[in-house]
Amino acid sequence: MREFSEQELIRRNKVKENNNLGIQSYLKKQKISHKIENILEEFKNYSKEELESKNEIVSTYGRILSKRGPFTQIRLDEFSCQIYINNKMNEKLFDFVSKLDIGDIVWVEGIVMKTMTNEIAIKAQQVKLMSKSLKVLPEKYHGLTDVEDRYRHRYVDLIVNKNVRETFRTRTKIIMGIRKFFDSRGYLEVDTPILQPILGGAAAKPFTTHHNALNREFYLRIATELPLKKLIVGGFEKVYEIGRIFRNEGIDTTHNPEFTSIEFYEANADLEDMMNYTEDVIKFLAKELGKEEIEWNGATINLVDKFKRIDMSDEVSKYVGFDVKKASFDDLKKEVEKIHEKIESYYDEGHLINLLFEYYVEKTLIQPTFVYGHPLSISPLAAKNEKDPRFTDRAELFINKKEFANMFTELSDPIDQLDRFENQLKEREAGNDEANEIDWDFIEALEYGMPPAGGCGIGIDRLVMLLTNNVSIREIILFPHLKAE
Repeated sequence: MREFSEQELIRRNKVKENNNLGIQSYLKKQKISHKIENILEEFKNYSKEELESKNEIVSTYGRILSKRGPFTQIRLDEFSCQIYINNKMNEKLFDFVSKLDIGDIVWVEGIVMKTMTNEIAIKAQQVKLMSKSLKVLPEKYHGLTDVEDRYRHRYVDLIVNKNVRETFRTRTKIIMGIRKFFDSRGYLEVDTPILQPILGGAAAKPFTTHHNALNREFYLRIATELPLKKLIVGGFEKVYEIGRIFRNEGIDTTHNPEFTSIEFYEANADLEDMMNYTEDVIKFLAKELGKEEIEWNGATINLVDKFKRIDMSDEVSKYVGFDVKKASFDDLKKEVEKIHEKIESYYDEGHLINLLFEYYVEKTLIQPTFVYGHPLSISPLAAKNEKDPRFTDRAELFINKKEFANMFTELSDPIDQLDRFENQLKEREAGNDEANEIDWDFIEALEYGMPPAGGCGIGIDRLVMLLTNNVSIREIILFPHLKAE
């Protein structure tokens, strides 16, 4: 049984009173002449006297934000104006408006006027209740401040917090900007399946589901990589996909079980091209938003200068005091034991180098930095480096200690790729539940021949966090996942 506050009961009784008076509390679409934004723009240059003589009648609608004497303020999107009605103008209408509540959505028709403070208002001739608000909005000056409540009831958060609305408008601008960037460079936007029969394209734990008609288990995709590369095989030169990715992993300030990424792939391209594209698209977005230098999570981030590029093994070597590329497994193991990291049974030298990188180097990467030269064992889809085949032509972009993008020269050799997949299966059997499975259809696609290619995935949510100066991913996802109340 639901319990209601005193104010909620009063509002519900008002609906009953309206019904008894033949007044609807929830209307269908109403005809309007202007949005509030258009009224403000069209009549802003008229004087108070000019508007009085003009006698212009408009109709619009909005949500009631405040009431003060004869003035009722309404808002639509980010634009607000006032409705003016007093007892002498129309006693019945004045009485109706006086009983309206903060949060109600109303339609108004009347004459455009200006107040004594030169603000545009509407001298009401008709007011209709379009939608009765049965809930009380948070108090004006303190707003909705409880973080869990804000995320759980995002619709209220959007009503009362202007900065939150601006964040999500900026998010849309960022995604539009990404599309603009890649469309202008001849890329084709595509859609690939969310339900995947094979776990592949990344190292991550999946969500699983059962397809009744096919009587078959599927994964929610953990990446879009393999289907996109099949399209490169099929003859598309440049493709990208902006879409939702699902990973059944922990939740913290930078991780959500479902998130948005862009992956893009280009034939006859390589790691160098992908790093250039990644740097260019981020700089393009920063310039479009006027945010080429950003204060984010305690650091000033420069998005104008050339992004730094460093070799993973070279950086790790500086901290351990020897060349990790020449080190034995036992030497690397001793260093990992010093930092108290768990060593799994399937680890080789490459896994240990990566652990040391994560411990020593990641926390030092403040300005945008590409880290390249990842070990083969942690890069099952990247092409081997020609000079040292123990490593790959792969890079990750870090900004203020966080990974933003992952890219590489794609592996196009089907025999090598199958061998990598088989090694992944061995890791899975040894306890790595994030290891890839063998995608036989992808192997077959490679056997038809894939041109040399470069590919990259960028986390859009972290990019939005950076460009809106938010340190929690929950601030830039409209409906983040939360524990049950």
